[in-house]
Amino acid sequence: MKIPRVMSTQHPDNVQLPFFAESQDMSGDDEIQEAYYAFSHLGCDEQMWDCEGKEVDDFVVRKLLTKYEHFFRQERLGRDVFLTLRVPNPTVEREEAKVLIETLEAIPRSYDIAKFFYAEDIPPIFEVILPMTTSYKCLNRIYYYYKDFIAGKQDLPFYPGDITIAEWIGEFRPERIKVIPLFEDKEHMLEAHNILREYLKNKDVGYQRVFLARSDPAMNYGMVSAVLCNKIALQRLRMLSEEIGIEIYPILGVGSAPFRGNLKPSTVDRVLAEYPDVQTFTVQSAFKYDNPVPDVVNAIKRLHEVSRREGMAADEERCLEIIDKVSVEYARQVEMLAPIINYVAGFIPRRRMRKLHVGLFGYSRSVGKIRLPRAIGFCAACYSIGLPPEMLGLNALNRDDREYLKEVYINFAADMEDAFSYFNEEVFDILPEELKYSIKGGFFDSEINREHQDVTSRIIRAIKTGEDKNLQQMVVEAAHIRRFLG
Repeated sequence: MKIPRVMSTQHPDNVQLPFFAESQDMSGDDEIQEAYYAFSHLGCDEQMWDCEGKEVDDFVVRKLLTKYEHFFRQERLGRDVFLTLRVPNPTVEREEAKVLIETLEAIPRSYDIAKFFYAEDIPPIFEVILPMTTSYKCLNRIYYYYKDFIAGKQDLPFYPGDITIAEWIGEFRPERIKVIPLFEDKEHMLEAHNILREYLKNKDVGYQRVFLARSDPAMNYGMVSAVLCNKIALQRLRMLSEEIGIEIYPILGVGSAPFRGNLKPSTVDRVLAEYPDVQTFTVQSAFKYDNPVPDVVNAIKRLHEVSRREGMAADEERCLEIIDKVSVEYARQVEMLAPIINYVAGFIPRRRMRKLHVGLFGYSRSVGKIRLPRAIGFCAACYSIGLPPEMLGLNALNRDDREYLKEVYINFAADMEDAFSYFNEEVFDILPEELKYSIKGGFFDSEINREHQDVTSRIIRAIKTGEDKNLQQMVVEAAHIRRFLG
């Protein structure tokens, strides 16, 4: 079984629109074409199809196979390239709960379409991603609902003595699906191995994929904490794999901003070195659309060329100590920043047609006592005022902490240099005094991007004077220089 290496996603972190987009906010058939483009031109071997927070397209497989028949005759959907559904989590997203049922019900119909197309038994969709996973029970509910109440109903008669449902309308295939947990918060990311252990009991599986978030932990606990959470989770998953004898293939949700993972065409080798035991890396919209196409294609080719390797050991006790220190200070600083972040976030353009994704703490992230936009909007707001969010919480680190970070987080200095190039000291003019001094305590020397500094200076002046007429235009101008929105 081929396990994908590069997952194209629909995260709206891009500044530029792809050439095929019909509007500022991509949706519908734009995303059908995007999936084809990611497969055929960029070289991705997986497309995550987001079914939460938008209208569900039950006919995505039919549209791909009929519109791009020549390509999918050569590259078989479900065997060579993969479509993986991200479904709502009914435990958290109550208003979207029944969208899950609608999405799961469409899987057998997609199978029928692909069987007619290929004249082979190739399930085009056989995996779903469950966001905000907090329990093995949530995973089991999806697994058994599909197995027993969707595929399983085919063997039931309509009434005693009558034919079965399968005899009337045909078999329901595949008979089982794989459920990929997506862990987004510190508590459950660090418990990922235990949750998976329980979920895999009594299941005959050859392998299991698991998705670790990178943006949301950074948003909630600070960037350093997010990286260390990932490191611990990956280490514990390696140990679980050895313990139960089942291969576990991690997916890492990295974005282009340093705060969200720093995976850009120019940093592929750095990210591969940082996370050698990750099997699948996400390439989000900024990666795909804010860089020259040849660079994107070569970077994705490079991701395919380098095979997964054994991960590095981490001192968990030392990492947890740093996580605790940074996350407390990060939350304190973000609480003071909230008013200005929420103000600037109102000028961040959206790039996808979406209902508001609920998220683990509701759509607006809760950090301490305050509410914030989600990660992309938060990052975009911070960078737009010349305050890289990577610097928040860093003053909690002492010299020994920083020395250890150089060992366990090998790109620590390089990522910080990238981030601090977007710093603008004029931001101190619009920050609370207490925050100003604590931020200075975590400083890194870096060569400042003067072009970006000029734009953020204009944004800061607009905020100070209340002249916000051109604020969105300037926010987009700064994002073009960074090659990512947030």
